[in-house]
Amino acid sequence: MTTPSRADDAPTTSRQRNVRDRQRRRTTNLSAPPATGSPTAIWISRRTRNILLAAGLVGLVLLLAVAPVLLTLSLGGAALALVLSFPVRLLSRVIPRGLALAVSLLVMAGVVVLAFVVVVPILLTQLAALSDAVPGIAAELGDQVPPLLSWLADRGLLPSAPDQFAETVRQKSLTAVQGFAGRLLGGLGQLLAGAVSTVIALFGIIFVAVYLIADARRVRATVLWLAPHRYRRDARDLWNAFGYTLSRYLGGLALSLAIQGVLSAVALYFLGVPYALLLGAWVSVTALVPFLGAWIGAVPAVLLGLSVSPTTALLTAVLFLLIQQLEGNVLTPRIQGQAVRVHPVLVFLAVIAGGELFGIGGVIFAVPAVAVLRVLFDFFRARLRIVDERVIVVQPCG
Repeated sequence: MTTPSRADDAPTTSRQRNVRDRQRRRTTNLSAPPATGSPTAIWISRRTRNILLAAGLVGLVLLLAVAPVLLTLSLGGAALALVLSFPVRLLSRVIPRGLALAVSLLVMAGVVVLAFVVVVPILLTQLAALSDAVPGIAAELGDQVPPLLSWLADRGLLPSAPDQFAETVRQKSLTAVQGFAGRLLGGLGQLLAGAVSTVIALFGIIFVAVYLIADARRVRATVLWLAPHRYRRDARDLWNAFGYTLSRYLGGLALSLAIQGVLSAVALYFLGVPYALLLGAWVSVTALVPFLGAWIGAVPAVLLGLSVSPTTALLTAVLFLLIQQLEGNVLTPRIQGQAVRVHPVLVFLAVIAGGELFGIGGVIFAVPAVAVLRVLFDFFRARLRIVDERVIVVQPCG
């Protein structure tokens, strides 16, 4: 009988030592995740999945109801990101994307600072002066209106005597204008008083916009990952369609508002209408309302022009008629119509419906809502198929 040597025992002892070490590590590191391998599946039923999704949706709605500023930050940041996507995309062709984003933000910040330092103080000064000058303007209008009222009264088109009708209109107009100016100044005062909250909200919107633009590929990849695997190509097409349509619409809207406001202010200044800059800003605000915005913006300008002379009022009315034609035939069809791709009659009906349902907010957001619905309509029209519910039964032969 031979006795094994120490050289033969060494490998066996080493293997046993390695086995004991692995067992010891498994015992002491039971909570550590494995270094490699796929995660363990947790199986749930479709009903449980639907309940979890519904609970998450309800929780999100409750969160937005408790903290509505989150919705403001999200929508504002997304809108700003869509607007900035145009200059960033153009500059990215010649400089790196990060530098293009920085240049776009610096230009936007410069415009905002210039507006607050130069334009806003002028607007506040003109608004306060207009509020103080309303009685004098009403008196001047009173001297211009009687001949017109007499002409209407001779033809039986007035409900009362010309003097009584003029006094009633003057009192109501004076009260309405002074009340509106007071509310507007009070709202601006509250806005300035809450400057800290306003600055925080603006910073949040800018932060969300910068994140969405700088990390657009990762955000897009996350959204596509949430879609089922076989629908990811369709989800990508829908993402691109939404981005293209909304960015084109918002960019066109900003350009249209700027053109109408600047054109109105410059033309009113040369016509001699007082408070031209304030009236131009008013036209830019009312231009948010499709079709009717130009006419709404023309009312105070024509009244102020009438306080100067009937000729100035007539020229002002002609000016806004030309601006309305420019908006309806050039700006809206060429700049916004190509993005929305909806017939103007449907847009007009959507504006009316939005105003009836949600007030001024519904009027402003009617067109982008129609744009979103158009994208969804085109997406599903190309993909939805009707299933034939008839069942064909094949019987075996013989």
